[in-house]
Amino acid sequence: MMKKFLKNEKGLTLIELLAVIVILGIIAAIAIPSIGGIIQKSREDAVKADAIQVLNAAKVYMASNNVENGSENTMDQEVLAEYVDFEGEGFGTYEVSYKDGKYELTAEGDAGSKTIKFENATIKGIKASGKSLEITN
Repeated sequence: MMKKFLKNEKGLTLIELLAVIVILGIIAAIAIPSIGGIIQKSREDAVKADAIQVLNAAKVYMASNNVENGSENTMDQEVLAEYVDFEGEGFGTYEVSYKDGKYELTAEGDAGSKTIKFENATIKGIKASGKSLEITN
């Protein structure tokens, strides 16, 4: 009786195999661009996180060195080096200005295939991806 069942077992036909390959191709065509977009977005978010870290480092620098709140101050990467710890490359050059109780970052960071430019960016503006950011290809 078992021999009878095994004799009728044939496997996949060429058409069924082709249908499976076509379905897998369609799924791959949809998934690969989506994954690329997710990776690019995460790179942009990493640059924004680095920018926020630089602004927070400037706050710590001002507090640590007893700089008066009313005074204007400009800090660059040399001044903030011991307060900033980037995982990757971070920014090449950056500058934080402090005026009227407001910290503003001017910098440029590479985010994969794009460059993010910060012009007088604040933490609030960076988090909101506001007008102080310029993203170019």
